[in-house]
Amino acid sequence: MDSQVVLRGNLNFLSLGDILQLIGSVGGSGTLRVISKYAPTAGLIFFDKGNIIAAVNELLEPKKKNGVDAVYSLFGWIEGEYEFTREDISVGKTVTTNRMEIILDGLRMVDEGVVPILGPVSFDKKGSDAGKGTVIPVIKGPLADYMYVVDEEGFYNGRKIAEENSHGSWVWVILEGVVDIIKETPQGPLTMLRVADGAFLGSLGAFLFQSSLRSYTAVASTKVQLGVLDSQRLSNEFSGRTREFRDMMLSLDKRLREVTDRTVEIYLNQDKFEDYAKDKKLFDFKQEGKEQTLFKIKKGEALIVRQTKEGYVPLANLGADDFIGNIPFLDLGHEPQSASVFVSQEFVTVESDVAAMQKEFRLLSTTLKNMVENLATCISVITSSAVSFRKQNVRKK
Repeated sequence: MDSQVVLRGNLNFLSLGDILQLIGSVGGSGTLRVISKYAPTAGLIFFDKGNIIAAVNELLEPKKKNGVDAVYSLFGWIEGEYEFTREDISVGKTVTTNRMEIILDGLRMVDEGVVPILGPVSFDKKGSDAGKGTVIPVIKGPLADYMYVVDEEGFYNGRKIAEENSHGSWVWVILEGVVDIIKETPQGPLTMLRVADGAFLGSLGAFLFQSSLRSYTAVASTKVQLGVLDSQRLSNEFSGRTREFRDMMLSLDKRLREVTDRTVEIYLNQDKFEDYAKDKKLFDFKQEGKEQTLFKIKKGEALIVRQTKEGYVPLANLGADDFIGNIPFLDLGHEPQSASVFVSQEFVTVESDVAAMQKEFRLLSTTLKNMVENLATCISVITSSAVSFRKQNVRKK
């Protein structure tokens, strides 16, 4: 593949977080150069199929100038230019952190002053949730496929689009604007996500059944234009996939609900790890070289957990017909690299055909494929919020 600059612009118009999301959403492979008049050399971030695999910032000390620390430092370059060159990448992999986690951590580090701003500029704090200290990036997706849009709806700033625990089968794609995804808690509303152009509202289950219970409240944060998706068409496409692939998609949908519920518990300082992990043992992916394997649960229960310096953070409780392990075409920021799995005593799984799964994923329409990728992104972002809330709880003690 010949080198070709396919994206360039100004960091005042598009922030580094937005750029990383954009390259990730299109699965780009190549080199992102971040250029500042305050730096003698450009910062470099290398991508393989949308995933960050390496980075360089020559301004940093030798131990930190390569890898994920280099990526974080570039979030402080808020004035300058960028260009993305599409090309084959041959550099070694030095970054293993999930893309959305990098964005969240980078924004938080700038917000907290851990990452310094490069140049004589000021920084206005944005994106924190009602002063709770958790940075929430705006999640965007690719341009909507209008072949699947059957109608449009507009909502003014502050207007409620969907309400938690209400029934509804509509699935929307955001055509323009920003929507806050909110969970009601005993301590008041908690903003879990902020989604914008190209992201989706509604679950996969919404177009599979007559009625679906909304698991969150959606409120327009700006003037919003939504595209109503053709649920019947999506349902027909979903039905045409194999049972294995359909179960995997529904398992992702369940995992998102689980991660959301566990994050609310952590936000409320309810430490339930001991209860969830009772009578469970660690599932060791490395024991038989199964790090790249995807498993379908046939019997028993699995607990997905992130281990942090502040202790274990429970993320999801899964059961029969759910999946654990490596999904090569999605990055959830969970197991096997970024989370552990504890399983019940009578736990039975079967290995899934990952190659067949990947082939089916490629055959999906752009709309359904984007919905699945949006699920993965939301899981990753809310996971980072859970970890952040856990850190805050420990600091308060």
